[in-house]
Amino acid sequence: MEFVIISLLNGLSYGLLLFMLSSGLTLIFSMMGVLNFAHASFYMVGAYLAYTITAWLGFWPALVFAPLAVGVLGALFERNGLRRVRRFGHVPELLITFGLSYILAEVVQLLWGRSSVDYRVPPALDGPLFTLFGGQFPLYRAFMMVVALLMLAALGLLLRTRVGLIIRAALTHPDMAQALGHNVPRIFTLVFGGGCALAGLAGVLGGNAFVTEPGMALSMGGMVFVVVVVGGMGSLTGAFLASLLIGLLQTVAVGLDVAVGSIKVSEMAPMLPYLLMVLMLIWRPQGLMGVRRFDDAP
Repeated sequence: MEFVIISLLNGLSYGLLLFMLSSGLTLIFSMMGVLNFAHASFYMVGAYLAYTITAWLGFWPALVFAPLAVGVLGALFERNGLRRVRRFGHVPELLITFGLSYILAEVVQLLWGRSSVDYRVPPALDGPLFTLFGGQFPLYRAFMMVVALLMLAALGLLLRTRVGLIIRAALTHPDMAQALGHNVPRIFTLVFGGGCALAGLAGVLGGNAFVTEPGMALSMGGMVFVVVVVGGMGSLTGAFLASLLIGLLQTVAVGLDVAVGSIKVSEMAPMLPYLLMVLMLIWRPQGLMGVRRFDDAP
């Protein structure tokens, strides 16, 4: 019973972190049709900026300023780089974001070094939330879960307001929105910057929960695309469900002391999300909740 409850809670917390990271990519694709290969790199930058700001001002200012800085960085990239290549099609979009991911990885290593940094959980959130049957559930993981749920509620409300309607109109009918006086290119920039800010927020919270090191973008990058594909390209609800499913799947598999033949299930845990993605692409290419496919992007 202890294993089941603690594994479920750890799986939910990891899944909600995946949602924080993948929600930004989902919004960018659903509204702009852009698959941002550098999305996990913005997650990494958010973690490193939070580490630096925490050393100067503390964790709580870092929780605000680091995502904002990452959002500004993403907006500048969209304004001065991505916007210039969008008219040439999806391949240049993929290539420029792919190149940016490597640039950000090298910049991080130049500024902070090639080894991990000592980015720790703040003292106010350190320690267990409760102890059950001798097992402890960390207070910080509960805090991550609350932030992720608040972010989900805020996104849902935003997309239902007048601002959300204007954003949707600009992205589905840009010529009409432009004729009505709305600045469509600026809306694209705000959407891309907002998606990157969500990745930065995930980095702030995930960097000290796990490890902040230059390889964190590579380790999380593949998982983000698994979530987006399994949930359904462009579906925020699908990304939420897929994040929870993958978080629970991996966490429970790691703790299982069961073997399939000579291979332990715990050893197969890193492979399981990718196996799920392959099966989803074979049997349901649109994902759990998606209505768009890769070739449906504008």
